Amino acid sequence: MTAVSMINTGEATAVASINGCTRRYPGVLALDNATFEVAPGEVRALLGKNGAGKSTLIRMLTGAEIPDSGTVLIAGLELTQTGSGRAQEAFEKGVRVVYQELSLVPGMTLAENLFLGRWPRTNGVIQYSAMEAESREAMSRLGLDLPPGRLVTGLSPAERQLLEIARAMLGTPKLVILDEPTSSLAAAEAEKVMAAVTRVAAQGIAVIYVSHRMNEIRQIAHSATIMRDGRIIDTVDVKGADTREIVRLMLGSEASQAAVLENRSQSETVLEVRDLALAPKLSSISFSLKKGEVLGIAGLLGSGRTELLQAIMGVRHFEAGDILAGGQSVRSAGYREMVKRGFGYTPESRKEEGTVPLLGVDENTLSTNFAGVSKSGVLSSSRMAEATRRIIDRLHIKTARTDTPIGTLSGGNQQKVVIGRWVYAGSRILLLDEPTRGVDIEAKAQIYSIIRQLAAEGRSVIFVSSEIEELPLVCDRVLVLRDGTLQEEFKSPDIDQDSLMAACITGH
Repeated sequence: MTAVSMINTGEATAVASINGCTRRYPGVLALDNATFEVAPGEVRALLGKNGAGKSTLIRMLTGAEIPDSGTVLIAGLELTQTGSGRAQEAFEKGVRVVYQELSLVPGMTLAENLFLGRWPRTNGVIQYSAMEAESREAMSRLGLDLPPGRLVTGLSPAERQLLEIARAMLGTPKLVILDEPTSSLAAAEAEKVMAAVTRVAAQGIAVIYVSHRMNEIRQIAHSATIMRDGRIIDTVDVKGADTREIVRLMLGSEASQAAVLENRSQSETVLEVRDLALAPKLSSISFSLKKGEVLGIAGLLGSGRTELLQAIMGVRHFEAGDILAGGQSVRSAGYREMVKRGFGYTPESRKEEGTVPLLGVDENTLSTNFAGVSKSGVLSSSRMAEATRRIIDRLHIKTARTDTPIGTLSGGNQQKVVIGRWVYAGSRILLLDEPTRGVDIEAKAQIYSIIRQLAAEGRSVIFVSSEIEELPLVCDRVLVLRDGTLQEEFKSPDIDQDSLMAACITGH
């Protein structure tokens, strides 16, 4: 593979550069003699599995971290502050960052969020008219046509992501860093974000784009820097790069595709949905799920995928239709009743709904059945540790201790804990909403393997994903949800992402 330098910008100084930077933490070499630069108007993808050093490199550029050795320059000027003022120094030099976990305040308006912490004032009075006018202009530059006085709580995920980018565009940014900006978005919504990124770069602003989605990277990035074990391995021309070679550079060895096990689904129907309706998203949904089957649900963001899972799980009440589990109607069953019937549900938002970050891996894993690790009504620490260790070993969760706060684990390991919760509970039907959202390639392959193994044991899985390319790797069958109904069905081995994508966007 041929390395590529900065894009052609004449004599222009690199917007940002890191020169021979090293950063150590106790027992960890987070960044190892890294040298990196990005040019005006360049979109640079930053690739690497969790722990590769991407976050540390980003924090160097934003001033949140100080290198043990080496220098960081923004627009040719070195960051010199050594305390908390270093981040402000980087900001004033034009560095902006939008993290994967958004920082919007739902109860505030769009304009208030855009100017959060720096509302324009005259004689101590907030100038709302000026703030809303500038907010409207900032949003329009990204194709976001929304009233500045609207509350954030009513925005879609794509609109929230665009609002975060619009906030980064206020002032005179020189470098905008986007951390997994489309990880929670389906293809159509991701296109809006990518179009916004292209517009940002067209204004001469450098963009560092962190993502695991190769299709996106090929569409918008000029080059890609691959990191592994704290080192910058290579920077390559995206158009000429082979995906297998990029994955090899990320993992350090030939990466094997997740092995799709033989379809062992049985004839027994464990779940049947009949003419289910849930306004305004679902009008008439009918399908069945077999024992040992992995059933994929494909569809654009907003098509009703999450609402379908929530209706089955008893989280949402549907207006019409019926749901049968084991041949018995569970139409009026709530969440607790469905758990008792052997259902498990992993929500789309891992951080907000799937985990309690400050609690340990043990408490997050065992929360579905604390009685099983209690003695005389009191939680037993030894039983908790033993039960948690079994799940940790089975799902290959990387954690030093069973009581390590789950919020300190990587995204992939957190997601394994969320799935492990229902493995521990003995759930026979798993409803997985975006189970690989925001995790790296290696963790995704591990999660695919876990799901296939659970299916081989006779458990049934409904797998919802906005990443079309992963559905053929893990599903026996895929149903396409569009316009409120299930429009098409694909069966393994004849599931390919091009046909799935076409089926999802037809009529849109």
